[in-house]
Amino acid sequence: MDSSSLLFLYKYCWQSLAHKIKRRVDGSIDRYKACLVAKRFTQQEGIDYLETFSPVVKPATVRLVLTIVVTRGWFIHQLDVHNAFLNVILQEEVYIEQPPGFSHPTLSSHVCHLHKSIYGLKQSPRAWYTRLSDYLISFYFRASNADTSIFIYSDGHDLIYLLMYVDDLLLTGNNLTLLRHLITLLNSEFKIRDLRSVHYFLKIEVTKTAMGFMLS
Repeated sequence: MDSSSLLFLYKYCWQSLAHKIKRRVDGSIDRYKACLVAKRFTQQEGIDYLETFSPVVKPATVRLVLTIVVTRGWFIHQLDVHNAFLNVILQEEVYIEQPPGFSHPTLSSHVCHLHKSIYGLKQSPRAWYTRLSDYLISFYFRASNADTSIFIYSDGHDLIYLLMYVDDLLLTGNNLTLLRHLITLLNSEFKIRDLRSVHYFLKIEVTKTAMGFMLS
């Protein structure tokens, strides 16, 4: 299929296959989400994907970092990456059928050649982890040996922690100016939504109190 037809599919078919309602902690509707999702069960190991294991931050690490935030009086930002997987250029050749309702009127038997990772592909989480970690390492972050989904930046008295759980990030440190600068850099590379202070992460509700944080 020619490039203009592919652009048509990529631009307009996201809302056709998968629908999800994202809710706030109190159960109210935050927003409606829709995207094109690949049929992962049709992928063959060694042909259209390689590595699939993707590290995610451990709940114990989250609790430990929140403890550090409280004891040291740091501010913590919760960040959400929009369409995280679409930031990854695929290394393998992957083809998908045209989405129902969005097939080309004269080339309905043709398939789409994916250039970017999408939801549903087996390699997407791993590829996204590699993409973000490479970007952070380029700014002198390093992954912790104890939990490879926490990235640490240390320069003199400045200390920053970034926790990663797929497209949900927690960012904290002792230099608020540096934190804001890093958020600006991340937003220039990826589309980031800054949710400000953490409120719900890894199915843990975080409520700020005069004594610190209450987790439930």
